[in-house]
Amino acid sequence: MNVPADLKYTRDHEWIRIEGDTATIGITDFAQGELGDIVYVEVETVGESLNTGDVFGTVEAVKTVSDLFMPVSGEILEFNDSLESNPEVINSDPYGGGWMIKVKLSDQGDNLISADDYQGLIEA
Repeated sequence: MNVPADLKYTRDHEWIRIEGDTATIGITDFAQGELGDIVYVEVETVGESLNTGDVFGTVEAVKTVSDLFMPVSGEILEFNDSLESNPEVINSDPYGGGWMIKVKLSDQGDNLISADDYQGLIEA
């Protein structure tokens, strides 16, 4: 299971890379593995300001549809448009080409956990 040490994580299995006041967000390797083959990603919240815990979109796999939760508060600046034609990149490259949104941070909150803590969560 791949859990890059340079990222932060949530208990809802999202990862976040913070660079200045911008954050890139996606789902973890563990999450994509649990979901199985991803066939569709929907994010209709670009341009909206959302709070930590709000639903920013959904990810659809062959067997299920799951909500995607904001790990931080902020304005959604961008959706990874390449996921519209190639959602399966989330399965093959969840931390790279499989990123989902970019957010202008307004609050990082206190729900982010380290790679070590996330590793412990998924191994429990």
